[in-house]
Amino acid sequence: MELLPDGAAEARVWAPACRTVDVLMSARGGDRTKVPLERDANGFFTGLLPGVVAGRRYQLLLDGERARPDPVSRYQPDGPHGPSEIVDPAAFGWTDAAWSGIAPDRQVIYEMHVGTFTPEGTWVSAAKELPELARLGITVIEMMPVADFAGRFGWGYDGVNLYAPTRLYGGPDDLRAFVDRAHALGLGVILDVVYNHLGPDGNYLADFSPDYFTDRYENDWGQAINFEGPRPARDFFVENAAYWIDEFHFDGLRLDATQDLHDASPAHVIAEIVSRARQAAGARRIYLVAENESQETRHVRDSREGGYGVDALWNDDYHHNAVVALTGRREAYYLDYTGSPQEFISSARFGFLYQGQWYAWQKKRRGSPSLDLPAHAFVSYLENHDQVANTAFGRRLHQVASPGKYRALTALTLLGPATPMLFQGQEFGSSAPFLYFCDHRRDLRDSIRRGRRDFLKQFPSMLDSEVQAALPTPDDEETFRRCRLDLTERESHAETYRLHRDLLALRRSDPTLSGAGSRGLDGAVLTAEAFVLRYRGEKGNDRLLIVNLGPDVHLTPVPEPLLAPPAGMRWSLQWSSEAVAYGGLGRAGLRPHPAWHVPGEAAVLLRPEADDLEETGDRDE
Repeated sequence: MELLPDGAAEARVWAPACRTVDVLMSARGGDRTKVPLERDANGFFTGLLPGVVAGRRYQLLLDGERARPDPVSRYQPDGPHGPSEIVDPAAFGWTDAAWSGIAPDRQVIYEMHVGTFTPEGTWVSAAKELPELARLGITVIEMMPVADFAGRFGWGYDGVNLYAPTRLYGGPDDLRAFVDRAHALGLGVILDVVYNHLGPDGNYLADFSPDYFTDRYENDWGQAINFEGPRPARDFFVENAAYWIDEFHFDGLRLDATQDLHDASPAHVIAEIVSRARQAAGARRIYLVAENESQETRHVRDSREGGYGVDALWNDDYHHNAVVALTGRREAYYLDYTGSPQEFISSARFGFLYQGQWYAWQKKRRGSPSLDLPAHAFVSYLENHDQVANTAFGRRLHQVASPGKYRALTALTLLGPATPMLFQGQEFGSSAPFLYFCDHRRDLRDSIRRGRRDFLKQFPSMLDSEVQAALPTPDDEETFRRCRLDLTERESHAETYRLHRDLLALRRSDPTLSGAGSRGLDGAVLTAEAFVLRYRGEKGNDRLLIVNLGPDVHLTPVPEPLLAPPAGMRWSLQWSSEAVAYGGLGRAGLRPHPAWHVPGEAAVLLRPEADDLEETGDRDE
């Protein structure tokens, strides 16, 4: 429904499955007027509605008997089953005209679930926290899906009104105000969008046309979307990508589970979504990220190479290897990782670990070559919404890992060449879990509970009867409430917060670290649990990041050329994860002569300085 300058509105809906479509427009006193729409040969129904203003509610009456919300409703104040509300997208007073968008490199992402990020769970309350995220060193907010969905709470991946920001977090202009405020602070905002399925409750698209869906492909979450069918069905999703960029000034998108966007068309729908989103942005730079479980790097390749033009891919390989290193557990999809130094080095240099090799967990080959891709084309993380929730009790990694190892791998993640991402609350060691929660109608609850339990059974430890008995119930409101962050933990967990703040400041201010992806990086295994990364700097201004996930190391002899300082220089300690300020045991002196001493369960960053002192063979560095 589009408002016109003369006080009327134009209605247009694609409903080839219907004989008639009428607009039921609400009026004062609860009365409703019925305005018939005219059908054309292509199944579009159109009509003009005089005297319409923003805030009026309406439904579409299909074949005189089924009242449905508008498929492209901009707002559902009573949820997916209620009437749609007319919104004037031009009424909001944007102040970000000078904002030019975000580049694909040198970003730090923060994944946010608006409903649990603050106690209030609204865009208004979340916007008040944006200055602190900017001070921390975040550059991009990745907002979990906000397309309206049924129930009082949920992750957002069961959206059914893809054009309507959920009423649970506020009105559409509250979302616009959030983005506008972020831009004023120098923060970009990208939106997680779900085009691989729709939720099971409140999805009325098939009433307008069954061609929105297809049984030609299997889908992990329901009926597959029909991108090979009639053009209007495909356009519904392609134009949705442009809509968020255009009307809400989002700085890009995160495409969920693209392995389930099946399309055998000459031009893949992902490539078209990317192209249309960039077109909608105009001169503004946008940032597009994809999740792809099968690790197909065509997503981030140029269209001239047969690629889709996405900027970056989530890197589960990095996460899985880190979890094994931190916990020692190799259950389920962690089976094909060992947490070894070589895996960390390979990930830092080449992104994905699996680029076409055999993958035992899936009993097939996984991935495609990425040796030539830039480091910023991969998003690395220790936590995200899925991986925290894919544990029995939604525990954070810092709660199950050695503190020293956790600090060391936090340093690797935030100083590494890939694009780092934090999950909300990770920066201060949140005590709140992140669990799977959803609120669907009663007849769906048992199947959702069973489905969640069946999913978790891939982890043998979760077959324990005590674990099964204690698993949180997804539709229990208390499960949702427990996931809300306590933002006062920024102060009470100050050591963890300082760790993240200082690392991000280092990443931002040190030209060698910030340019690591473009100038090159190499690595070497030092012991079974220790390794070194050498960052190439201008004019020999290199950096060494030594990560030791085991006990203290005394290296002698040291036939590793990456440990040699530039000519006429010596290595000096720049940063240590064992600083007392971070909860460590103290910055142990590094003695490279005659043997290197590397502290246990720690990461140290070294920089070169002039070696104008006589060599003694035992000087502290």
